[in-house]
Amino acid sequence: MNKLITLFATAASLIVASVVPFGQAHAGEVLDKVLQSKTLTVAVGTDWGAISHLDKNHELVGYDVDIVKQIAKSLGVEPKFVTPSWDVITSGMWEGRWDIAMGQMVPTEARAKVLNFPAVNIWVPSVAVVHKDSKATQPSDLEGKVVGVTGGSSDADYANHSLTPAWTNAKPIQYQFKAGQVKTYGTANIAYDDLRLGDGVRLDAVLTDALSAQEVIKAGYPLKILKPALYSGPGAIAILRGDKEFSEKIAAVVNEMKDDGTLSELSKKWYGADYSKEQ
Repeated sequence: MNKLITLFATAASLIVASVVPFGQAHAGEVLDKVLQSKTLTVAVGTDWGAISHLDKNHELVGYDVDIVKQIAKSLGVEPKFVTPSWDVITSGMWEGRWDIAMGQMVPTEARAKVLNFPAVNIWVPSVAVVHKDSKATQPSDLEGKVVGVTGGSSDADYANHSLTPAWTNAKPIQYQFKAGQVKTYGTANIAYDDLRLGDGVRLDAVLTDALSAQEVIKAGYPLKILKPALYSGPGAIAILRGDKEFSEKIAAVVNEMKDDGTLSELSKKWYGADYSKEQ
């Protein structure tokens, strides 16, 4: 009889496990791990411009880095940075390798199936960037052209006409052109390098956020931004779904930074303007 009960219990546990969504954290699991280890492991990039990059001392700095350091401080832990590729971050296949992802991820329906977005820390329009010699004057001129995007980005979704917003009060996306070919890159910087070679040499345009585009143009890249913007959306902090306590902790810290003006000041520090509020 005991063996029979054990068999039934085991079968029941397997059934329960099978209905838990892939990549979902258990309630309190991530927060408990962070507090016990005294470490908040953070996924960031080393070449994401003002978001996060390596300074001359090979230290990670940037807007998102400052924010996550404040989150770690509030939790009484130390931040530890890791640098996975963007497509792995957005996939939700974290497997416990990091606890939180920065990078100003745009919440979409597809991402919301595996990720939770406890706090928005920036609002930025997405734009089309072309070589300065391009005859294109507006995004609709890119009809049938070759465009570059970062793999797993919302700009890639836009280029493939599959962008479905999941943020509050989002307006339906209006696609201004249909690309002839969409080329995927590991980072926007590699796409910029291809575009700077000349109009149509490897790319006709790159789709990216306006702040990133402004940075590379300021750095001397022979590029220009087409108007109007493709769409405008929030950039959020991401965690795996399922840990309500962890989500609430992050939200509380960021909301406090909004209320006391810290987020606004950090935006001005790194971008020269306040992008912490909806544009």
